[in-house]
Amino acid sequence: MQKLTNKEEEVMIILWRLEKAFVKEIMTQIEGPKPHYNTLSTMVRNLVEKKYVGYEAFGKTHRYYPLVSLEAYRKQFVNSKLAEYFDNSYKSMVSFFAKEDKISVEELKEIIALIEKKN
Repeated sequence: MQKLTNKEEEVMIILWRLEKAFVKEIMTQIEGPKPHYNTLSTMVRNLVEKKYVGYEAFGKTHRYYPLVSLEAYRKQFVNSKLAEYFDNSYKSMVSFFAKEDKISVEELKEIIALIEKKN
């Protein structure tokens, strides 16, 4: 799976939420400053080339849909960030979030319960 730019990721998040959309529908979902229509259209075509997005043709217009699931992308993203920043250690990653107060004791207990339930 090729790495996505931040803007491409933003488009994918919109497509995962909408499931199918035309470029103009994607545009309405973009928060903040909106890119030019042609810029957004190019971004979506790049996602097609990267095999993240497929499309259905309706004459000269296309309706786009994700080919890669959010779960598959999440797994790839987490694994790459785990390797980059935490030396492939889930313990280091969870410790980081605990030190930064991004995860509570209750959430950690829930995680432990999930792990114990799997065994």
